[in-house]
Amino acid sequence: MANVSSSPSLYALLTHPSPPDNHFAPRTSSFSFPRQINGFSALSLRQSKKLRVLSMRRQSKATVVSAQSWNSSVLDSKTPVLVEFYASWCGPCQMVHRVIDEIAGEYAGKVKCYVLNADQDPGIAEEYDIKAVPIVLVFKNGEKRESVVGTMPKEFYVAAIERVLASSS
Repeated sequence: MANVSSSPSLYALLTHPSPPDNHFAPRTSSFSFPRQINGFSALSLRQSKKLRVLSMRRQSKATVVSAQSWNSSVLDSKTPVLVEFYASWCGPCQMVHRVIDEIAGEYAGKVKCYVLNADQDPGIAEEYDIKAVPIVLVFKNGEKRESVVGTMPKEFYVAAIERVLASSS
């Protein structure tokens, strides 16, 4: 058996292991903005950088619907309508948003896609007995035809849409 004390490098590794490589640890930088760059103050450069980042946020293809626009957008629509009920604090709702955006692009002209914040419009949520979010309802001719509860794979939402599109009346 090897003598651990005779090998300082092995002893150091065993008694003082290096910290794990944590990819989630915040990275710090010693870089600091100079007060002036080409006549612009560092503050204005920081502000423009923030504005640029905000403008990179992608535009949603699903339209926001509220209690004020509910009847004209959903119930009076001649085109089938998909509505995602969500809450701003809901993590799974963000995953469903991405799926609904994809569906909105793929079914453009065939199905209208909307999102409704259930916290901001509780009357609509109560009317359709929404107890939890996310939930997706599909309407045709002003009537609820299909519902998908929870975060599901895209195929579930597509199947519900296809059943509504294939149905008569």
